[in-house]
Amino acid sequence: MFRPLLPAMFLAAAVLSGCERLGIETPELLAQRKEAESKAIGAACRHAARAIEDCYTLNKKADKAAMFAGWREMNDYMRENQIEPVTPQIARADPAPQPASAPAENADAADAESDKPAAKGHGKQAS
Repeated sequence: MFRPLLPAMFLAAAVLSGCERLGIETPELLAQRKEAESKAIGAACRHAARAIEDCYTLNKKADKAAMFAGWREMNDYMRENQIEPVTPQIARADPAPQPASAPAENADAADAESDKPAAKGHGKQAS
């Protein structure tokens, strides 16, 4: 009864065992890739002399624990080998958030505009 199914089961097992070679990603592979990428981001942040908090802010989707592990590993490596941090040469792509005092400065500028004397044509009477 099970003899016809046996070759089909072996064929299915053989096909499914090569999923990695076909480019099909399993959840385990995705988790490993995300962890490796997060560790690399953390190491790059440390090498670029960024604080770990800045690294978290700039890379919200990365795994924080793995990012910290990469940052710490790079920190230890740099200390052991007396490697100096590299200053980033390219500005961040996303602009820095405006400080809370910025709207108040704009309000002060608007008040200063209203204190100016009226334009010349407004005070004349029509003849």
